[in-house]
Amino acid sequence: MTAPKGPSHHRRPFGKTGAASSSAASLVGGFVKGLLADLFAGLTPNQSGPSSIVPRSSIAGSALSYLVCIMAFLASLTLGAVSMVSDTAKGWQNDIAREITIQVPPVDGRDLEADVEAARQIVSAQAGISDVLVIDAAASTALLEPWLGSNMDLSALPVPRLLSVSIDATSPPDFIALKSALAAQVPNASVDNHTLWLDRLSGMADATVLAGLVVFGLMLFATVLTVIFATRGAMAGNSDVIEVLHFVGADRSYIAQQFQKHFLVLALKGAAVGAGIALLVFVFAGWWSQAALSDPRSDQMSAFFGSFSVGLSGYIGTVLLVFVIAFLAALTSRLTVMRHVGTLDGASKR
Repeated sequence: MTAPKGPSHHRRPFGKTGAASSSAASLVGGFVKGLLADLFAGLTPNQSGPSSIVPRSSIAGSALSYLVCIMAFLASLTLGAVSMVSDTAKGWQNDIAREITIQVPPVDGRDLEADVEAARQIVSAQAGISDVLVIDAAASTALLEPWLGSNMDLSALPVPRLLSVSIDATSPPDFIALKSALAAQVPNASVDNHTLWLDRLSGMADATVLAGLVVFGLMLFATVLTVIFATRGAMAGNSDVIEVLHFVGADRSYIAQQFQKHFLVLALKGAAVGAGIALLVFVFAGWWSQAALSDPRSDQMSAFFGSFSVGLSGYIGTVLLVFVIAFLAALTSRLTVMRHVGTLDGASKR
């Protein structure tokens, strides 16, 4: 066991003038500086250096590494899923916002083809319209085949004709004027700007993202609780050493730093392994999604639900998650030890 820093003939009480005069900024700066020093010291082998208060290898430490690995893996999957849903929903919203649909149903006494051509000319003359695509009868029938079958005669059904209109997103048209112009010449035409569908899609995406963030936060909270219990267990196993160090003059920051270093390295290794496995899952999911596009059914699924691949934000978030978990583990263990040593100091004053 290495000797603590500072004089050994008296105990330096914390909470006096020196500790009270240090500002919050210096405390945070000292913690971050010590955190980085502990990180490099813990990852660099040093056989000749002093031994730590906390045993480097133990059953409890290995169990904590496995738990952190599992939590990091699940949290990374959650973060990737949230990123994928958010990116897919934004793509849907952008696609829907750039297009509107005009329906021209057949009406007795009116020429359907003439109504479709009149609607096309009216829409093309409006400002803010980029392109107008008339979907012919054969294409409209093909759109209904997946639901009605290919053996059914659809000529007797009042299938409306569709016009797919691309609008200028930077300068959208006046929809009120467009509807008024269509109503004057083609009263049986209707304009669908997908507002209802867009609102529902946004609500569904926001709810999914919120649920994912709640689950993500719960996983981080569970990781913090795990580190707290592991720190208390390590302190209970080394309570005699902690009390001796404290009463011979070791500052509580020195004692807390030993636990902070130990749990920082454990959490960093476990989180790195868990996040690394999650990154491999993301890569495999992206490869599978691209390979499955050759199947027509998968192509339709991709058109409806987007690509099952995680974007760049998901990969960056997963890498940052490793350091977030390591930081939370180090901070949690430090605060837990500081509080415990503080109770020892309070008991010694009675």
